[in-house]
Amino acid sequence: MDAPYRHIACCLDDSDAARLALDEARRLRALGPGRLSLVHVVHWPLPYSGGPVGMWAPNLEDVKSSARIWLDEQVAAVPEAQGVLLVGYAPAVAREWAKDNAADLLVVAAYHGFAERIALGSFAHYLVQHAPCPVLVLRPPPES
Repeated sequence: MDAPYRHIACCLDDSDAARLALDEARRLRALGPGRLSLVHVVHWPLPYSGGPVGMWAPNLEDVKSSARIWLDEQVAAVPEAQGVLLVGYAPAVAREWAKDNAADLLVVAAYHGFAERIALGSFAHYLVQHAPCPVLVLRPPPES
């Protein structure tokens, strides 16, 4: 039987919703041969530095180094996956990477509330509208 998807890319951050997305991406990848990429994006420039302009400015290399360590830990727990670290406006660079790397399914989590969507936009919504392939959006179970 042919695998339904040859290259699944799961977009990750450090959230419970993203962990559910990863579980689903792994389940789908296990249906047949193919690749699984774990994609983490360092949103740069940061939309908010936490203080007045110039008071604190993070160093991109430090942020990337921390993100690489985190991503490597995630990949180590998923032996069938490869890690991908991107930098930029998260939904746009994820979309471009998916196009350039022939991903045929993006698995993402949707978990932000209304205020966060207004302030930052919605990563998942952007990909649903603009991705070059199908997008599977997983929501966390409702809180009890």
